[in-house]
Amino acid sequence: MEFASPAQRRLETIRSHLDTSPADDQSSLFLNATASSASPFLNKDGYSVVLPEKLDTGKWNVYRSAKSPTKLVSRFQDHPEIGTLHDNFVYAVETYPENKYLGTRVRSDGTIGEYSWMTYAETASERQAIGSGLLFHGINQGACVGLYFINRPEWLVVDHACAAYSFISVPLYDTLGPDAVKFVVNHATLQAIFCVPQTLNILLSFLAEIPSIRLIVVVGGADEHLPSLPQGSGVNIVSYQKLLTQGRSSLHPFSPPKPEDIATICYTSGTTGTPKGVVLTHGNLIANVAGSSVEAEFLPSDTYISYLPLAHIYERANQIMAVYGGVTVGFYQGDVLKLMDDFAVLRPTIFCSVPRLYNRIYDGITSAVKSSGVIKQRLFQVAYNSKKQAIINGRNPSAFWDKLVFNKIKEKLGGRVRFMGSGASPLSPDVMDFLRVCFGCSVREGYGMTETSCVISAMDDGDNLSGHVGSPNPACEVKLVDVPEMNYTSEDQPYPRGEICVRGPIIFKGYYKDEEQTREILDGDGWLHTGDIGLWLPGGRLKIIDRKKNIFKLAQGEYIAPEKIENVYTKCRFVSQCFIHGDSFNSSLVAIVSVDPDVMKDWAASEGIKYEHLGQLCNDPRARKAVLAEMDDLGREAQLRGFEFAKAVTLVPEPFTLENGLLTPTFKIKRPQAKAYFAEAISKMYAEIAASNPMPSKL
Repeated sequence: MEFASPAQRRLETIRSHLDTSPADDQSSLFLNATASSASPFLNKDGYSVVLPEKLDTGKWNVYRSAKSPTKLVSRFQDHPEIGTLHDNFVYAVETYPENKYLGTRVRSDGTIGEYSWMTYAETASERQAIGSGLLFHGINQGACVGLYFINRPEWLVVDHACAAYSFISVPLYDTLGPDAVKFVVNHATLQAIFCVPQTLNILLSFLAEIPSIRLIVVVGGADEHLPSLPQGSGVNIVSYQKLLTQGRSSLHPFSPPKPEDIATICYTSGTTGTPKGVVLTHGNLIANVAGSSVEAEFLPSDTYISYLPLAHIYERANQIMAVYGGVTVGFYQGDVLKLMDDFAVLRPTIFCSVPRLYNRIYDGITSAVKSSGVIKQRLFQVAYNSKKQAIINGRNPSAFWDKLVFNKIKEKLGGRVRFMGSGASPLSPDVMDFLRVCFGCSVREGYGMTETSCVISAMDDGDNLSGHVGSPNPACEVKLVDVPEMNYTSEDQPYPRGEICVRGPIIFKGYYKDEEQTREILDGDGWLHTGDIGLWLPGGRLKIIDRKKNIFKLAQGEYIAPEKIENVYTKCRFVSQCFIHGDSFNSSLVAIVSVDPDVMKDWAASEGIKYEHLGQLCNDPRARKAVLAEMDDLGREAQLRGFEFAKAVTLVPEPFTLENGLLTPTFKIKRPQAKAYFAEAISKMYAEIAASNPMPSKL
């Protein structure tokens, strides 16, 4: 008598639940299975399940959320009738008509005051007027409509109008330069664009070069102050208020979209080349948010602060989730430097941000603790260690420490934050633990991209391990593909490693008018290749460890992933930002470091070094030597390989910014631009390395 092996038994379990009929929908891998029937292939810790990609290979390499192992989520579990952004908003208006929805502190005269609010019902009325106003001007269903201004209530009203009347919304970052704006307007053939007086001037500077534009709507502008255009231009310029009046005088019934219709084209700025238009359907966006809502719930009692750019998919998805939950959304006043003032007035319960700001909060609190005196510093450390240990062990921390120490810190964000989300780039485990302790709330990191409609994976509730990005969104499945040139394989020990690939109803339809680049990222089996390198931690939690797309080869043939090295070096106290450069003509790496001015000044004072300005200090060989020594220490701690160490460093006083062209709107380094910007410094460093080494740097 033969006994089946455990693997065979698991395979039979899957076979018994497979859909035997042909289906195009990748979410229908299983038909009638229940969570209990998935138990043979559950991971021990229950965050993910592991499945075979193809039954005939016997290779178990596809991971799904344990929350929905037998069917990928494509609709909200409690409301499967919601298939579009329009459906989602209609549901919210019918369920929470009198709930406060959109709030702003900016008065009509530009001054700042208390928050004034629109309810869900009032917003619904305004969105019908705006949609009808677009039809009044001859902008018809299916047309692309641009949104070219920062977060404010009108942004979401216009977006809801686009969904209700089957227009395609095309967000533009307000920080985009004229050339990029011109490219997007022409590439997407925008017929109407909403802007503010500041961005209007940019549009007018090349109006003759964007012939598809028929209507420009100025938000916050008065009609009497708007420029008049030549009669033959074919372009109307109206204020937002006038469009509202025109729409209200000729209201049209909605033209609701279907789930498969295009909702938005999001242009990713990219670190190279021209922007790419990511085509996302209503079904894509609903699937992603529905999957995320299985684990993270936004409630009608919640207040959300909106400051992340609405042109970015991260904030866009958060807003869809907020609508589904009937959440109150308060906008910042438009100045990130005054964000803490907005927190104090709004007192939000949900705060979704990026590591850049969380690091500033961390630095601000730790700096205040250090300068508070020995007794208070020791008290903070005791309280911090005690509370952190309780959290790690899954116990409720003592309220004593909150009353004594942490409640004052909580008040910095208004005192009511119950949920913090982090995305867009890796959050340091130290900072995550710090936020959990100090603010006493759920802090979760997620991972995603525009092409996946936002979230690919996110930390599960109750998972207190930091340093990873959680289990797959229940709306997708994830696998790792070998990258032999970087020595990453599924056979790696102790954890499988490889390029992260994603499949499911959240995957975009392709790059607009660009089949070639679409084929490069989407394979024939529907897998999207992210270009990120990950590994699976125990329990099926994903950890991002590297980047494939930005790799380059040194002269001796070693592959370099600069972002991994930059993430190590930015932990150095001197380093505010870091750019690592190398190429196939040189055998070593060099670094450009934008310094932390305060740390540099303190160091110079401790060393007795006199200087007239920060630029002079940055050029001091003693400063360069001190910074490189500390970077080396961190490199050894992170176990960088010998060729991954920067062999020379140039210190610069100015930060990498959007304005000097070195950062994308999502704060990623534009590598070709940085290489050109710092070409002279790079050349000088390689000359110094060559002069100091008996073996030449160039091979």
